[in-house]
Formats: sequence, C-alpha cells, structure tokens
Amino acid sequence: MKKVNKLGFLSVACLCMGMFTACSDGDKANVTVPEAYYVGKQVGNFDASEWYPGGELGTTDNISSSAFSDQTPAIDNDKDLFNLFFQGEQMFERQYTVNTGAFKGLGPASVRRSCLDCHPEYGHGKWVSSYETKYGNGNGYLLVVYHPVGADADNSDGQSNDGGFIAEVTGMPQTQATAPFKAPIDESQINLQWDKLTKADFDKYSDHNDVWKTDANGNFCFPDGETFSLQYPDIRIPSSAFRTDPIPTNYAVRIESTIGVGGTGLIDAIPDDSIKAQYRSEYNYFQSTGANVAEYINPTFFNGSTFGSLYNLGNGQFLNGTKTVSGVDKMLKRYSYALTRATLQDANGANAVWNIPNVSRSDRPYLYTTPAWAKAMSEDPEVIKAIKADPSSPYYADGTDAGIAEAVLNLLDPKTNQFNNKWHNFSPEMSDQQFYAFMVWHRGLSVPRARNLNDEDVQRGKTLFHQMGCTSCHRPKWTTGSDNYWLPESMVKAGYTKLPRYQNQTIYPYSDFVQHKLYMKNDIHGSWCRTTPLWGRGLEKLNTGAEDRLHDCRARNEEEAIMWHMYSKKSHAYHSAVQFYNLSKSDRDAVVKFLRSI
Repeated sequence: MKKVNKLGFLSVACLCMGMFTACSDGDKANVTVPEAYYVGKQVGNFDASEWYPGGELGTTDNISSSAFSDQTPAIDNDKDLFNLFFQGEQMFERQYTVNTGAFKGLGPASVRRSCLDCHPEYGHGKWVSSYETKYGNGNGYLLVVYHPVGADADNSDGQSNDGGFIAEVTGMPQTQATAPFKAPIDESQINLQWDKLTKADFDKYSDHNDVWKTDANGNFCFPDGETFSLQYPDIRIPSSAFRTDPIPTNYAVRIESTIGVGGTGLIDAIPDDSIKAQYRSEYNYFQSTGANVAEYINPTFFNGSTFGSLYNLGNGQFLNGTKTVSGVDKMLKRYSYALTRATLQDANGANAVWNIPNVSRSDRPYLYTTPAWAKAMSEDPEVIKAIKADPSSPYYADGTDAGIAEAVLNLLDPKTNQFNNKWHNFSPEMSDQQFYAFMVWHRGLSVPRARNLNDEDVQRGKTLFHQMGCTSCHRPKWTTGSDNYWLPESMVKAGYTKLPRYQNQTIYPYSDFVQHKLYMKNDIHGSWCRTTPLWGRGLEKLNTGAEDRLHDCRARNEEEAIMWHMYSKKSHAYHSAVQFYNLSKSDRDAVVKFLRSI
C-alpha cells in the first residue's frame, strides 16, 4: 500500500510528548513540537479538517516525492478497487505502441505517446524553452491554433485571444505520427520564445504607471525595493509546418499546459446545485455593485436566470440507475480551463486517453484526425511509396498508387469513419475493462494532506489571503454530496459500475470552479479561464522538479503568478493582487508559505 498511515505520524508524536512534560517552562521555549502532534487537530485559524484537503476519504498522509500518485483511502478500503487502481495506473504511465502488447494502438497521428509525458509525476506540466514532445521531458503544453477575431493591443502579435479552432488540424493539435505518416504539424518549425516583460511594455498603457514601480536599472520591484521579473510566451507556427490540404490561413497560436490530476474525483462529487449557487452568488454580488456583470460572469454559462452552456451527457446512467440520453440530459461544466467538461467519466482524462495517443475504444472506435490531414497523406508520394513496399499494411489495398491513396484517404478521414459508420476494420484497441480500470484510477487519485498549519507564518498567510479577497475566486471549502456519479453506456453494458465514492466530505480545493479573466499579455485563448484548484501545489517541486504556475507556466513561482494577476487594471483579481504588492516582504513570504502548505 502506497499511502502512509496517519497512525504512524501520531505514534511519533506520542513518543515525543514525554520530552515536553519533562521540560521546565524555560526549556519548553527551545523545544520544537513536531508537526505530527498537530495533524488532525484545530490549530490557530485552521480547522482540524483543513489538514485533510480531500476529506477523510480523499486525502493521503504521504507528503513525499511520491505523494501525487497515491490512491485515496476510498480505494484502500475496497480490495476490488485497490487492484483495479494499479491496473489503471499502467494505462496512464506506459508508453503506447503501434501494435505491441496491452498498450497497442498509438497513432497514426498523436499528441503524445503517454499521459505521463504531459503530466510529469502526475503534476502540472513543466515550463520548457522550446516546443519539443518526443522525449517525455515533462512538456505538458498543448497547442491552441485558432482563427483570431478582432485585435487586442495587449498582445505582442496584435491578435485577439478569441476565435474558433482551425479545422485543418485536431482541436488538440498533433505533432507526432507513426510511420509512414507525417505529423499534421512539423514541430521542428514551431517557434516558442519567452519574452521578458519590460517597462516599455507598460509605458504603452497609462493605467499601469501609477502602481508598478521599477528600480534604477529598470527592473520591476515591490515598494520595499525587492525586484522581480515576469516572462510571457510568444509562439508562432509558419504555414510551412502544416502537412494538411488545405493549409490553414489567418490563424494565431497560444499554448496551455496540463494541470495536476490529483483530486479530480472529489471535484466530480461536488453537487451541481452547489456550483450553480456559487454562480448565483457571484452574479448577484457584481450586479449589486452596478458593474457590467457580463464582464465578470461568462454569460454563455450563466446570465442571471439561465445556465446556458451545460454539458450534454451521452447515453448512460447515474449510479442510482437514472438513465441519460445523448442531447437531452445535461450537467454543469467544471473541468478544464475553458470549462468544457462536466463529469470525470467523460471529462479530460477519459477524453485524453483516446485523443492524446489516438487509442480507440468501444465508445470511440474511430480515429482522432481531420479530413485535411487525411487528404494530404493520401497525396504524399513518400507515404504512398512506403506503403507500397509493405503488402502487410492495412493501407495497401490493391497495391497500386491509386488504390493505396484511396485507402489512406478513407481510413484516415474521420468523417468516413465516424459519421458514416464505416469503421474500415478499426476494432477497439483499449478494452472496456482497461478503460474501466483507468477510470477507477483517475477517480481514485488522492490529494496530499496539508503541511505546516501549526506554523504562525502560515496562519498569518491564511489571514492575509482572506483579507485581500483572494477567496472570492479561490473559494477554500466545499462539501461533496451523495456522489451519484454518471457512467457512460459502454461501462454500464459491460457491468462496470463500481467506482470510488466521496460522499459528504469536507474538501478544500481553493477554487470556485467559475471562469474569470486576468488580461495577461498574450493571454489564454478565449480570455476566460477557470480558477485552478490550489490544493497540493506546494508539493509540486518535490514531486515534479518544477513549480511553474498559471495556464502556460509563465510564472516560475507563486509570487510571479500573483503579479500577473495585476498586469492589467481590468483583471478580475487586480485589487487583491495590488494588496499583495503593497505588503511587507515578511507578509508576502507568509502568503507564499501558506499557498505552499495547503
């Protein structure tokens, strides 16, 4: 069992108690009480429950370099789920191949060879200096290629962050392919450069100059003189990098990094009504201030009376047996920066295990490709020549150039495969049992317990975090409900309905699961971004070797992340970040220490 037992910590604490009772009052001041003595107890301004951010059923006591991969107590308490968890873990960690063993099915085009490539040690993706995905270096970046709408002077490329995805490549653009095919985007031509934010950037915008300070050398600094620097990405892809027909035109590019996967099952257990109440609360607040509410609450999600952008559940059922019908039954979205998914069993992980390595399964027995790439590959003489030399290839057809070209076009074209029900010999590469084990694993990942809550600096940091208004978006506490989770039809038909449950747990994710805008330079695609949960992030460097923050890892630590929150006066977090900016160094350090402890 990987999870560290709480009783082990408490035993150490009890052994140490003898030291305290033997000391005089004068000696006690020199004795540091071990943290284990406080774990699970109310201390300072922290409730006892805050030691366990994922609740009793969702928190691991492991706070070491392996904490992010731990299973929850809900998994430990069930032998069947325990065994399935470690089967599912293999689906996440292993490199997929073309046709070898249990992990077959890679390609023909893919984003990565494994989930672990994007989530180093299960955590947030790492900052990288150049875009390269071949060697599993922790680069969790996903490309966002879209048609810009309008212009935005805050961006160095002069283009808007908004606009729909281009159609020539997949929504999660692929830069890898299996032989003999060529990747839809040649990543060797992707130009990712990191620019340092300068005073000149701010001199263009008068609303910044009365707050931000610089030292004699032009470096940004806090009022007490401590300097800091900020960086932002500028990413370009030339048209020559696209291996599609047609080649896209009028496009812009952004990058988004993966987030940690721990605790996602607990988010699934938060009732829809609770998140809807959060929307209403925030909407009513901004309305009461006379603000333009549509600027602060995305109107496509909630306009004051209607929740419009709900997620369409597919055919399936909830745990209690209530059936769902595709296009009829809906849930409130809570996953991804763009809030695109509503339930873990059909959210990012369930989606990614298909479209990242392009491994098909019974509910998705078709390829994740585009007609434009299929056409380009069917017209590529090098591709045709390679297939012609291999009669065993499924694309060989009659062995003629024309026959091979037609087979390639039909086999790679998702419109032929998906919408016309012509599967062309594509059988599921991931079995229903494997997908079920993967979902047990995904739903069974824990959150590490909190640290240092007995530390006076951490307690001071919590007070300041609340006083600055940071909890308006980073809501600390939620309560899970009955956890009547949803199941896709493929799992129901196969009889795989048992998943770990997190009923009636008090949890501390530090997110409102609502979108906000920060107005950063070269900002996130779509402008709106879901508040990222903060739980466990203080262990990021210990587990992954990096502590990069924000949606594109531009912030190298918590302090830089907060400063990006006040880049523009339009930022929804501007006033909170300004208060942090004006704190003394000891108080700024206390806030950071608090963030690293929860």
